[in-house]
Amino acid sequence: MRMHIRERAFFMKFKINNKYVRWGLTLFLVVAASITFYNLIFNNSNITEGISVVIGILMPVVFGLVTAYLLTPILNFMEGRILIPVFDKCGIRDTKRRRKAVRALGIIVTAFLFVALIYGLIFMLVSQIVPSIEGIIVNFDSYAGNVSNWINQMLEDNPEFGAYVSRTLEKFSTQLEDWLNHIIPGTATLIKTVSLSFISVLDVLWDFVIGFIISIYVLASKENFAAQAKKMVYAAFEKDTANAVIRNFRFTHKTFIGFLGGKIVDSIIIGILCFIGTTLMKTPYAILISLIIGVTNIIPFFGPFLGAIPSIVLIFVVDPMHPLNCLYFAIFALALQQFDGNILGPKILGSSTGLTGFWVIFSITFFGGLFGVVGMIVGVPIFAVFYTAVKAVVNTRLEKKNMPSSTKEYVNVDYIDKEGIHEMPLKPQKNRRKSREDQEEKSDEVFDTESK
Repeated sequence: MRMHIRERAFFMKFKINNKYVRWGLTLFLVVAASITFYNLIFNNSNITEGISVVIGILMPVVFGLVTAYLLTPILNFMEGRILIPVFDKCGIRDTKRRRKAVRALGIIVTAFLFVALIYGLIFMLVSQIVPSIEGIIVNFDSYAGNVSNWINQMLEDNPEFGAYVSRTLEKFSTQLEDWLNHIIPGTATLIKTVSLSFISVLDVLWDFVIGFIISIYVLASKENFAAQAKKMVYAAFEKDTANAVIRNFRFTHKTFIGFLGGKIVDSIIIGILCFIGTTLMKTPYAILISLIIGVTNIIPFFGPFLGAIPSIVLIFVVDPMHPLNCLYFAIFALALQQFDGNILGPKILGSSTGLTGFWVIFSITFFGGLFGVVGMIVGVPIFAVFYTAVKAVVNTRLEKKNMPSSTKEYVNVDYIDKEGIHEMPLKPQKNRRKSREDQEEKSDEVFDTESK
């Protein structure tokens, strides 16, 4: 009570010079904005380094927040569908102690499932994927010999093509030697880079472990964090604006969780189906190829093609004398992609993004160019949120002007006035076609009367 009285007294004294405080705050913001603008133009490298340092320091927190965000649906499912009904059946009343027990058990089960998933992926990587890669490395000489024999046979069967290949090899042999002479002295630098990369991988793993611990604390108090965020929004904006901001955040959350969660489930199913199909076709390295197909399937639209191309190359390298194996796998991958795009994907994802094919390709290309593979994965939901926001603004402004908001109404619009929408007249070519058809009909009528 005394603290509240002191705070009120402090703010009452503070309001005496409210005008001067505003002047000082305005001056400070202007100077800070000017310095920031100057540094952005002339010293952007220093700002980039500073931002990278801050991001590096906060990386465990970022990992923790992202992990907690991805695990929140699992925790909600465990609490709402399993733990709370079990407590109700046991006759335990809804008290504060019960809510804490439900949250603790839910976090334990969710963390166990997450750790089990990570362990399963590592176990599969070590027990299945690593031996497959080792097999490729060990048998690389034989695979290279198979490819060489295939090339020699192709050259013998096509002498003109062989002469062209020999000329091309002679042309680029000197360039290859120069490239090798340039690469070999840099072996020490390459080893140093690999060692530093290994150290950076260890740093990432350490950040991930710390982030996982942070995510547990975030999950334990996720309602409190959400309430604090809402409190700040309502304090910063008017009620209507704050309500709109919260609604937009909910829509963004629904879009991201719906898309990412559905895409992960869809990719797991596609990977399993690919493993079944490749096993039945006796495709070499079926597990490795299925993993490639399943992981790349997370990337919308381009993912199946990005996974199919290296898989086809791997199958060809293993047995180039039987190219039909590559053809069979290509047909199977195409059928799997069509099944995913037309049947499985719509069933799981539904209309989580609401984007057409063009905007999907645009978002993948744009965000993939900015942020790489991560941008290709999250680019679609990010652009879906932006697209929906622009669409809402456009439709709202049209409704205020008493104009239709449906896109179909504007297909043949010529102009709009107070009377309403005026459509474009028919094109001259169509008019010409109609006039020609009328003339032909008249000539036919004349011909009929003359014949009669």
